[in-house]
Amino acid sequence: MDRVIEKKKYTPKKIAFVAGAALVLVVILYNLLFAERSSKLNVDSKRITVGSVQNGVFQEFIAIDGAVEPLKTFYLDITEGGRVEKIYTDDGRMVEKGDTILKLSNTTLQIDFMTRETQLYDLMNERQNSEITMKQDQIRKMNELAEIEYNLALAERAYTRNKMLIAEKVISQEEFEASKDQYEYLKKRKTLGERSVKQDAQLMDERLRQLDESIRRMDANINMARNTLNNLYVTAPIDGQLSTLKAQVGESKGAGENIGQVDDMKGYKVRASIDEHYISRIYPGLEGNFDFNGGNYKLKVAKVFPEVQGGTFQVDMEFAEGTTPEGIRRGQTLQIRLNLNDGGKAVLLPRGGFYQSTGGSWVFVVDPSGDYATKRNIKLGRQNPKFYEVIDGLQPGEKVVLSSYDSYGNIDRLELK
Repeated sequence: MDRVIEKKKYTPKKIAFVAGAALVLVVILYNLLFAERSSKLNVDSKRITVGSVQNGVFQEFIAIDGAVEPLKTFYLDITEGGRVEKIYTDDGRMVEKGDTILKLSNTTLQIDFMTRETQLYDLMNERQNSEITMKQDQIRKMNELAEIEYNLALAERAYTRNKMLIAEKVISQEEFEASKDQYEYLKKRKTLGERSVKQDAQLMDERLRQLDESIRRMDANINMARNTLNNLYVTAPIDGQLSTLKAQVGESKGAGENIGQVDDMKGYKVRASIDEHYISRIYPGLEGNFDFNGGNYKLKVAKVFPEVQGGTFQVDMEFAEGTTPEGIRRGQTLQIRLNLNDGGKAVLLPRGGFYQSTGGSWVFVVDPSGDYATKRNIKLGRQNPKFYEVIDGLQPGEKVVLSSYDSYGNIDRLELK
């Protein structure tokens, strides 16, 4: 008996096709929803630098170089020019205040001094001769006055006697008038003589006073000329070390020329150059420190020189509390960390080459497993030569790739091998 055989709807071929299509669809959906779409780069972990984010005190400071100098330096400048005649010591030697360092010769100054001395002697002789002459004249006039006074006394007696005789009509009127005129004449001469003697005495005092003043001024000029000659001897202004002497016997030196310096060896200071960018933040009292011979020493800014040259300005720093390191010498260079604030707590990220590529806007953060590092946006604040201040995006304990990112391009993930 025949029966109808139903045709199968799901053949093995059809089932295989549907299964394959479903598998492709699942793969596509998975890639769309779950697959990792970021770019990756395999990196040798030995060739990168990793640093840890940490809590700490952020001390804003700058690294500067300072040169050790004597606490005080006195420069030797030539006051009067001349030829170097003799040198009494060498540079590098210790000298005491007043020690002669070198002698200059200047013929013009020596002749000028001798000329002034001669003028002084001439003026003193003139004063002496004038005084002798005026006193002789004064004595002569006083003798004349004495003679007038004598004749006046005689004339006065004659006149008095004749007044009595004329009353008795013993003498003539003419004789009486003659005695009277003689008396009046000698009386006037006495008055004039006294006035002349007085005026001559005043004139003599005034003349001698003028000559004495001229002598005083000339003597002062002589002293100045003598000091000028003394300036030809260059002497040490203080006790110290003659650190520089730029002179040779026979060499000519001009007035005002510097020939060396004497350093006060009782203490040292440090002079440092700082970038002009920080000039508004540097002031006396700021502290810094440096390492020397296994120890750490403090410095304090003592003086700020506001003049900017070549993009830098200078400061003088003194050793705090007088703790000058033993063994330090003039001319040594110290690497100083100058603190710009008192410090405060912050999240810190070590400095690294990544900053040149990212500007501090993002970093690669290492996964706790250590197998990879992913890109993350961050925000950095202040910085010092050791750390960046983290404002946002990182937590203490996380690890960050610090080395340069120049070869990573637009990579989002580093596979650490």
